[in-house]
Amino acid sequence: MSQLRLKLNSGDTIAWLEHDDPFPPCHAALQGIGGLNGLLAASAELGPRRLIQAYEQGIFPWYSEGQPVLWWSPDPRMVLYLDEFKWSHSLRKNLTQAGNADWQFRIDSNFESTMRACAVRPRPGQQGTWITEAIIEHYLAMHRLGLAHSFEAWQGDTLLGGGYGISLGRMFYGESMFTRVPNASKLALGCFIHFLRQHSFVMMDCQQKTAHLASLGAREISRQQFVREMQALQQQAPLTNWAITLSIPDRNA
Repeated sequence: MSQLRLKLNSGDTIAWLEHDDPFPPCHAALQGIGGLNGLLAASAELGPRRLIQAYEQGIFPWYSEGQPVLWWSPDPRMVLYLDEFKWSHSLRKNLTQAGNADWQFRIDSNFESTMRACAVRPRPGQQGTWITEAIIEHYLAMHRLGLAHSFEAWQGDTLLGGGYGISLGRMFYGESMFTRVPNASKLALGCFIHFLRQHSFVMMDCQQKTAHLASLGAREISRQQFVREMQALQQQAPLTNWAITLSIPDRNA
């Protein structure tokens, strides 16, 4: 492994990964440093091979245009156990209204459009987007490999909301969501989770804590617990039948 280190403005250093370097162990990530909690390594390289290595170890990329690729493994980790997803009364009502308005919920109907919509979604306190053209290019490559998937809400030919992520074995890693109509992404996520539960998925990685995710039932667990449970789910046989129209769950699902 390369001994190169990248010095940060905070004065801390992280590993700089050359082409064939393995990731450092997750416990080597920066801890408890404002804005840098979980920062593990940096590299110039971003591609399917490196991305698969990262997700297999509980690591994900997150960086801005003009920065090197920054790799993260925060502790604690925000996750959503799928049986803890919160179908609130108002969200159930929205689901009924969506059905009456002929909305459809789909998987992989238009992965690229979903990613690009996530990229331009405004985020409070954040300028620009981390979903750069390089990110889009390499996640599209992951999609062609059958490892990246989108969940979407549609009305006719109009994409209303949705999100995307990575699947390894029976583990799903959520990356980003967007909505153009109130609650469209939440409804698409709820229908997607119903589908995942039907196919023996247990947990979705949400990366870092937000009030929005917590309102849907996500919670923090230790990185050690996350990695242990995640790796067990990765060992299960991968799902192959992704590109479908999702059924709308009943009130007791």
